[in-house]
Amino acid sequence: MKKIKITLPYYTEINDFLASIPWPGRTTDPDFYCLRLKPLDQDLRIYRPPFKRSFYFFALLFNSGKIEVNYGDQTIHDPDSYLVFHSPNLVYSFAHNNALEGYVIYFKPECFSFFKPDFHQQFPLFDVLHTNLFKFDHAAFKQLAPHFEAVFTAYERSLKAQHIEARVKLLGLLYYLEDFALENKKDIRPATTQQILLRKFIQLIDNHYINKRTVQEYADMLSVTANYLSQSVKHVSGKKALTFISDRLAAEARSLIQYTDYEVGEIAYQLNFSDPANFGKFFKKQVGLSPSEFRKQRK
Repeated sequence: MKKIKITLPYYTEINDFLASIPWPGRTTDPDFYCLRLKPLDQDLRIYRPPFKRSFYFFALLFNSGKIEVNYGDQTIHDPDSYLVFHSPNLVYSFAHNNALEGYVIYFKPECFSFFKPDFHQQFPLFDVLHTNLFKFDHAAFKQLAPHFEAVFTAYERSLKAQHIEARVKLLGLLYYLEDFALENKKDIRPATTQQILLRKFIQLIDNHYINKRTVQEYADMLSVTANYLSQSVKHVSGKKALTFISDRLAAEARSLIQYTDYEVGEIAYQLNFSDPANFGKFFKKQVGLSPSEFRKQRK
């Protein structure tokens, strides 16, 4: 098979991204959009292969059915409610069925031209290295929902494209969510140096797993030796550092095979394997089935 060059989709405009997902609706404001997430078809299964965005995304969602939700390398089963925060320019993928409802907000930094905060200092929930996801019960959802509703109400009643009132309320919401996150983390013990290194290692994998496959490459980015990184990861997790890299790659491969109609060769090249045969060997070793056997079983 001739090698096909497949590049990750990169969305610089909110409307271009909205056109790629099943929900209707577009924004007249290129810097800001509020989407009320509601079920469409009860049998609909949503999966987005890896892509990047140049703008921010966050959402408060609750589950109205039995579901599995995947954001990047994080999988949660039957969540009652959760918050998710995603920064620009990260590799991102997600999968869930059609039982989620709630509030979704997309915005660019230009949305706050009247304030211009440094987002990654003012709002650490938007991590430059990975997606932040917080699972909680419905009581917490009910506590947070009115704050989101205030933003959405201001957004929806505005006759002006700029949505100035909604932007101000959005800024207030972000400050409130930072306080909410700190309050819910107050009993967590401080992480050790090795635990922090593991967290950074996993975050880097989530953003670079398609192009970087060796422990040495990640050690270089973390400014440590490969031996120290391997020993630290093994000490904290009980798993080899290379296992984290392989597991993340295998998770994306399983999603691509299960939720898309791409040929196995196309998936191999999208995940940066030299050829389909090498991808097949990798997948069989990780999953225990060949790509075609796995697809047949899941379909």
